[in-house]
Amino acid sequence: MFVVLLRFSANKGAAGQHMPGHQEWIKRGVDDGVFLLAGSIQPGLGGAIVAHGTSREDLEGRVAADPFVAEDIVSAEIIEIAPWQADDRLKFLLA
Repeated sequence: MFVVLLRFSANKGAAGQHMPGHQEWIKRGVDDGVFLLAGSIQPGLGGAIVAHGTSREDLEGRVAADPFVAEDIVSAEIIEIAPWQADDRLKFLLA
């Protein structure tokens, strides 16, 4: 399981121009079953994604394809989590 942090860079002002492509990229990740959750880092610092069921290598390629990453609107950090305990509603993450 991974957490992807997308923190705004100095080029944040270009976000509106690339927002449709970024939103489509997120939708594709959700539709593919890789992104479980996506949202904003408050207050307005960027975004975060929880990803599951993929390899780090594949996720790195997917993240590089985000228009926000490609256009240096955000910097991406991928954090790998090895879960060992979860609430019953999230037990599927332990597999």
